[in-house]
Amino acid sequence: MTEPQTVRVTQLLLEVSEGNRTAVEELLPLIYDELRRLAGGYLRRERANHTLQATALVHEAYMKMVDQTRVQWQNRAHFFGVAANLMRRILVDHARTHGAQKRGSGVEKLSLEEGLMASADRAAEVVAVDDALGTLAKVDPLKSRIVELRFFGGLTSEESAEVLGISVATVNRQWRMAKAWLYGQLKNGE
Repeated sequence: MTEPQTVRVTQLLLEVSEGNRTAVEELLPLIYDELRRLAGGYLRRERANHTLQATALVHEAYMKMVDQTRVQWQNRAHFFGVAANLMRRILVDHARTHGAQKRGSGVEKLSLEEGLMASADRAAEVVAVDDALGTLAKVDPLKSRIVELRFFGGLTSEESAEVLGISVATVNRQWRMAKAWLYGQLKNGE
């Protein structure tokens, strides 16, 4: 996304926050490709025969986001951070409703750096990662949010720092610690 597009997205998000419904219509074409990239990243980590498609995931998340009346969008990075969180929630809810097993039951090892490995049923893995992330959120909410933004949302350290209002160095340090903590949790749950 070019600098003028990034600025325009931020302007439109501010207008959406103020209740401008025409801004919603102008916003989607500017952010659609990026939302599809996010959704594609999520779905690559899912089982091969997943019933949700990237388009459906984008549309469901987008509709939930633009219908928010209490959100004051700060900028493009804030929007995509929320989008990443919403897509993760949608996939976890989908996995839970499709009979996901409890954490650790037949789940393969997960590498946060390489993504989830292929398996017959990714629903259990999605639930395992979500459970571990939920535990991390109770222990250290900042680390949990960084994992959502970096791993699930595909945001860079710089974009994550912007969303969270912290330094890039802090994001990188917390990211390393969060990966180690989650690896330990997921390994212990196998």
